[in-house]
Order: sequence, then structure tokens, then C-alpha cells
Amino acid sequence: MRSGQFKKMPSGYTTFFPANLPPVPPISMEGDLPLLLSDADRALGALNVVVTILPNPDLLVGIFIQKEALLSSQIEGTQSSLVDVLGANEDHVPTVDVGEVINYVKAMRHGLKRLREDDFPMSLRLIREIHGVLMQQVRGGGTHLTPGEFRRMQNWIGGTSPANARFVPPPAETMTDALGAFERYMHEDNAIPPLIRCALLHYQFETIHPFNDGNGRVGRLLITLYLVWKGILDEPMLYLSAYLKTHQQEYYDRLTQVRTNGNFEAWIRFFLEGIREVSRMVLQTTKRIQVLERTDSDRLVEHGEGSYGLTLLRGLMRQPVVTANDVARMIGASYTKANSLIAACENLGILRQIGTGKRNRKFIYNEYVAILSEGTELNPGIMA
Repeated sequence: MRSGQFKKMPSGYTTFFPANLPPVPPISMEGDLPLLLSDADRALGALNVVVTILPNPDLLVGIFIQKEALLSSQIEGTQSSLVDVLGANEDHVPTVDVGEVINYVKAMRHGLKRLREDDFPMSLRLIREIHGVLMQQVRGGGTHLTPGEFRRMQNWIGGTSPANARFVPPPAETMTDALGAFERYMHEDNAIPPLIRCALLHYQFETIHPFNDGNGRVGRLLITLYLVWKGILDEPMLYLSAYLKTHQQEYYDRLTQVRTNGNFEAWIRFFLEGIREVSRMVLQTTKRIQVLERTDSDRLVEHGEGSYGLTLLRGLMRQPVVTANDVARMIGASYTKANSLIAACENLGILRQIGTGKRNRKFIYNEYVAILSEGTELNPGIMA
């Protein structure tokens, strides 16, 4: 078959041996696929333009990385909200679920640093490094998770054993060859457009399933990192997991269709639709945030909080859940002044207290977080 072969193992279960990329026969560029590819390319190009005109692009990029981390983790069943994540810090992680999201952010930043500052290529070594960061001190904390190491045993998806699993990836002893071919394809210079290659690489990684745990999240991390590495995406502003979460069952079904009948084109079409839709979503979100920033800046100035207020607003764009101590640090003023400014922002409806406590109170930049939280609502997980 075009995508590989299902083989029955001596112990009785059936496992899948993926064919190397690119597919043979090659991807068919018939029907609406060329138009979708063009739309997705233009949508990503528009994101790159927006980055150049934002006064402080790092503020939004950091927040969007957190949103992608949360959404990708939610696909795997993590039960935490954006407010939980924004209100946490690395020194005090309130729940294991939030810790997993924070690890995802660390893994993304580690990958970006290696690609940009260290000029390190996309490679199996980098993938292992990313996995090592992602799986630090996660639930169970067990050594069976082997952070940063490819699996040495058979794994499976769904069911209680390979015998009743929905899908069984290639055995560990043959996986090394598949991973070697995967790495070579990442570096192959061919006529296949980068976005289509990215779709193929994500499918292949999820099919090889090289780790004991965390394969879905690493595979989605690789989408962003690959696009940045190839210069298709200037900044990691694309939270594609928003689309994959909304269409979660179709996401899994499209990957399964490639394995069962070699339908790469349907998967690529789904992937490009996601790129196009989320890119437009990011643009709309960015515009709404810019309007909110201008509106709230004007309100603070009119209220007589110009200097400190505008400094706080810039800080809230980076850290939208704060304490009075955080505000004092942001504006470089006393604790008393910070409390006074918080009260003014509460009166204006910019800040809202979370909870009802009187000590160690936390405040949220309410409308800003409401915009960012769209699509991150919790829903019952669908297992891959």
C-alpha cells in the first residue's frame, strides 16, 4: 500500500510499518488542493507582515505560545484553563495539568532557541531534547516515560494491549530505520511545497510514535518548529491546535485514513484548511487586541493614570494575571501606589479580582483574557 503495510506479528497482534516519505505515487495536486495551498501560504504571509508592524510583537508571541501549549495539551485530555496557566509561575505550579502546559511552553522555547540562537538543525537529536523538556516531572513521574529517549518497547494507541488496540505503530527494533528516513526527509530539498512536507512529516511522526508518551504534543510542536526553521513562519504565532481541537475526531480520522487506504491528499487538505483558518483567526485576534489596547490606553489617560497606567497596560499584555506586588514591580512604584492603580483599573473595568480572598489577591485583565481564551474552553477529550 502507498502509506505502508500492516503485518501480523508472531504474538498475534497486527502492527503498521510505514513506507518512507515522500509517497509513491506522488501527492496529486488536483481539485482544490492548489487553491488551498495558495490560501494557506498567503495567510501565513499575512501573519509575517503583522509581526513587522506590531510595536511589541514579543508580547503577543509569548501569549500565543501559551495558548498553543494549552490547546495541544487539552487535545490529550489535560484539564486546565488559560487563566490557570497565565496565573501560574514556574516556582509554584498549582496542578499537574498546569505543569504539563508550562512544560510545553518550555519545550517550544527550547526548540526555538536551538534553531535560532544555536543555529541547530531540525533533527532527531533536537526532537529528543524537546521531548526531554516536555516530559519533566509530569503525572506519574515514572521512569517508564523515559524523557528524551526513543522507546525500546512496543507501544499502542487505544485499548489495553496491542491485541485490542486501535493502532499499533512499528516495533521498536524496526523503528530506528523509519526514524532515520524521517530525519533524511526533513532535510530533503525537493519540489514538494514546504507546507505539504510539513503535513507529511506530522503524519509520519505520529505514525512512527517513537516515544513511550507525549507523541501527540511533540508532533504538534514540530509543526511550528519546522515552519520557523524553513522560514515560512517568522514568529511562532500560529496556534494550529485550536483547529485540531475543534475538529479533533476528524484530525484522528484523517491520520487513520492515510494508514488504512493511503489517502494522503485528504489529510493534507485538512491540514491546509487548518493553517488557513487559524492564520485568519490569529489576525483577527491580534486586531481585536490592538483595538482594546488603544481603547484602554485612552481611558487610563482620561482617568489621570497616564504614565503609570500605560506602563501597567504594557505589562498586562505580557502577564495578564497579577498581584499587587506584580503591579508594583511592573510600574516601578510603591505597593501603595500599585494598590491605588489597581483600584482605578477595577473602577474602569480593566482589572477584575479573581476569587473573593483579601490576602494575596489576584487580578485579571478581563477583556484581554476573554479574547485570548476563545476556543480554549474545556470539553470531553477524544482519545487518539
